[in-house]
Amino acid sequence: MDFWDFFRLLIWSYVLVAYLVVLFHIVADIFRDSELGGFTKALWMVGLLVAPILAALTYVIARGRGMAERQNLSARQARAETDRYVQYVAAKPSSTDQIASAKSQLSDGAITDTEYEELRAKALG
Repeated sequence: MDFWDFFRLLIWSYVLVAYLVVLFHIVADIFRDSELGGFTKALWMVGLLVAPILAALTYVIARGRGMAERQNLSARQARAETDRYVQYVAAKPSSTDQIASAKSQLSDGAITDTEYEELRAKALG
């Protein structure tokens, strides 16, 4: 294999991988879009199987802007969920605070020794 054969293989490999990335993004967007009906989704999938390059170009041209908007919306939702989770974890009292609270409830007589041991075990593990 000489240099030009290797170079041609490298270029075609790059084109194939780039096409597959675009194809996977299109398929993910088809199933992410809640505005498309099932029949329309099926038509797009059949089009991608029958004439993949033509259907991919048509999809990107016709629905490219909406594709970007749906991806941004999905990223914003994921970020909001992550922020909510971080706030939940940050607001959660530490195990020492939970044990101290259980100890004060035990000394006040609000809980029994077995309930205290259960709360302590839950806080520690």
